[in-house]
Amino acid sequence: MSTTALPSALPDAAATDTAVRDEAPEAPRTYLVRTLGCQMNVHDSEHMAGMLEQAGYTRASSQDEAANAADVVVINTCAVRENAANKLYGNLGQLAGIKATRPGMQIAVGGCLAQKDRGDIVAKAPWVDVVFGTHNLDALPVLLERARHNEAAQVEIAESLQVFPSTLPTKRESVYAGWVSISVGCNNTCTFCIVPHLRGKERDRRPGEILAEVEALVAAGAIEVTLLGQNVNSYGVEFGDRGAFAKLLRACGQIEGLERVRFTSPHPAAFTDDVIAAMAETPNVMPQLHMPLQSGSDRILRAMRRSYRSEKFLGILDRVRAAMPDASITTDIIVGFPGETEEDFAETMRVVEASRFSSAFIFQYSPRPGTPAATMEDQLPKAVVQERFERLLALQERIGAEEANTQVGRTLEVLVAEGSGRKDGATHRLSGRAADNRLVHFGLTTSPDDVAPHPSVDLTRAPADLDDPRLADVVPAGVPRPGDMVTVTVTRAAPHHLIAEPADVAGLVVRRTRSGDAWVAREKARLGGGEDEHSHGTPAPSGPVSLGLPTLRR
Repeated sequence: MSTTALPSALPDAAATDTAVRDEAPEAPRTYLVRTLGCQMNVHDSEHMAGMLEQAGYTRASSQDEAANAADVVVINTCAVRENAANKLYGNLGQLAGIKATRPGMQIAVGGCLAQKDRGDIVAKAPWVDVVFGTHNLDALPVLLERARHNEAAQVEIAESLQVFPSTLPTKRESVYAGWVSISVGCNNTCTFCIVPHLRGKERDRRPGEILAEVEALVAAGAIEVTLLGQNVNSYGVEFGDRGAFAKLLRACGQIEGLERVRFTSPHPAAFTDDVIAAMAETPNVMPQLHMPLQSGSDRILRAMRRSYRSEKFLGILDRVRAAMPDASITTDIIVGFPGETEEDFAETMRVVEASRFSSAFIFQYSPRPGTPAATMEDQLPKAVVQERFERLLALQERIGAEEANTQVGRTLEVLVAEGSGRKDGATHRLSGRAADNRLVHFGLTTSPDDVAPHPSVDLTRAPADLDDPRLADVVPAGVPRPGDMVTVTVTRAAPHHLIAEPADVAGLVVRRTRSGDAWVAREKARLGGGEDEHSHGTPAPSGPVSLGLPTLRR
């Protein structure tokens, strides 16, 4: 582990803060965590929030979050794309001015870019107080307190995993759905990817620990769980069971109260038929698969060190759809990898056409320092990459629209989400996810001209007070809460979402769930009307005790 103390960029502010703390009791310090990157980063941010709350911090209000006006701002970074550094330093530039007006404010940078760039971050942005890496998330509260005490920036990067993240306290963003890590790190050697260098070799959790965490989430009100790993279907190799992932899916099917199980991401090279069978035969495993293609050209796949070929990939999709005809399949694709010819790109277009993805994350290749691909010859001109990107995007938009249109007329059960789409407030629609993870915007009545239940309350927003009908002891019929299930019929489709209305002419059919109850308890606590028992702010049940977390002085 490397530890560096650097001089503070704002000694006067730090000294003022120290003097204030010596003179009077200090109010709880507030925090916010900004997340850049993948689902793994989102879950890591939940651990960071959990550790800060255990150490005595409180989350900033939504207004303060929007203004970056918190005592501690943590940026959890990504290093996968070329613009990751631009996003970080853009954020840090905005925070510099805010920090100058807030004595005692601290800025921390963690995650993959912090692991990669280390002390360079403080050299470029000397107003940063703490830099920590992917292997030592648990050090965040200690480093913040040390930076305050020493009035010097603290940079601490561990070279290997110190504490398995899932054993750390967690402040879950959602009460109805949760992330559960089954492994960290990756053993693959894809030439474009820097993740193995930053996250390390794959480390697998034992099945009992994973299932205990899932059961704890369900007991706290969650009805949906997503299993996370850089390559979930290689889970179990570390402890000698190559069939462990399929067994884990089936075991999740035995957990009472768990209605939806998802996972991300698998690798086509290791994806086996026992996983397909487990998905098809386990009722609460959802008919959804995110399967990264990266390229449809076998020549480029070899250059990427992706140990499968296009026909194997298409064969997997065929077997998945044979077992689950309604499965929604999504993917990742890189355009413009070094040496990609027009013929190679045509192969990607062919495979995408054949795959019929419901959606795709399409990326323009960008070299990442430290990866083999960054030093390859035949790096493509930006204009060529851009033109191919636009062609592939247009193809996928057409396919996505065609696949979405097959959903029109179907009756779906949708898990009501917290928050809303950009237009939901104007259209008086709510949003949620169908079983296949498609985004659904749904109305509360069968006709836009009908008066929705409680028209004076904006159901697309968080409750403003305890009189909100969603918080009532008996919630009015037709009023869904986040975490509840609604039954709707798809009436229109777009490439990236569906529009639906109630399936019953009498109005929206709502199935109350424990998740909806958990959301009510949390919102009542936020508004001062009760205790929040659903923050999940404790370590996973079977994890070791984490030592050394300081608490804030009052």
